[in-house]
Amino acid sequence: MATATGGIRVLTVAGEIDHHTGDRLRQALDVTDTTRPRIVIDMRRVAFMDSSGINILIAAHQNITAAGGWLRLAGPTPAVRRVLQLVGINQLLDCRDTLHHALKP
Repeated sequence: MATATGGIRVLTVAGEIDHHTGDRLRQALDVTDTTRPRIVIDMRRVAFMDSSGINILIAAHQNITAAGGWLRLAGPTPAVRRVLQLVGINQLLDCRDTLHHALKP
């Protein structure tokens, strides 16, 4: 589900981000027609993410920053946060503890 708050697109994701479900997220993160996109992915209800999800986030980060925008992750669950830390993506992406914090400048 996607909403907009103060010009920031918020994508709410639930369940699993993996090979079978990743295409929807990849499509939602497409910024080919947007300049300076600002996107927050609300991950509070994501129970599992595999390497497919990591690859989607890295590609989205590269595309969004190339377009002059930014991508933030909000409230990843402990299991997802662990995956982000293990692969070091938490050093690449701006990861905030809450959606409220992710929406702040």
